[in-house]
Amino acid sequence: MKILVINGPNLNMLGKRDPLVYGKMSLGDITDKISEHGKTFGFDFEFFQSNHEGEIIDKIHESGSWAEYVIINPGAFTHYSIAIRDAIESVPSKFIEVHLSNIHAREEFRKKSVVAPVCRGQITGFGYQGYLMAVDFIFREKQNEQK
Repeated sequence: MKILVINGPNLNMLGKRDPLVYGKMSLGDITDKISEHGKTFGFDFEFFQSNHEGEIIDKIHESGSWAEYVIINPGAFTHYSIAIRDAIESVPSKFIEVHLSNIHAREEFRKKSVVAPVCRGQITGFGYQGYLMAVDFIFREKQNEQK
């Protein structure tokens, strides 16, 4: 199974940007961890990062034809991008929202996710391990579908 992992704005700065909040790992380090973990389940990943809303929307639209699951960290777009929310809702892929920090324990403006209602679920506050939790969930859900 092929899974798309989308990372939004400023996530290319991981490891440099506020390591007390986002950790010390780079985005490359995190994608390596995801790939390594997913191999145990036979998953294949495509990774995409953009600081541009339209590029993320285009990738979501494209994913609808080949990705059964998409793990998405929309970054700041989480809190206000109705366009990304609508794109998620418009494709058949199942989305899991992931955040490195606990958005519910941060500034008031970060506590609201406009994409959460159109995602399968949300994992927040566990650092890079949140992505691995999403991979684990996908594996278990696929196992349950086969029963």
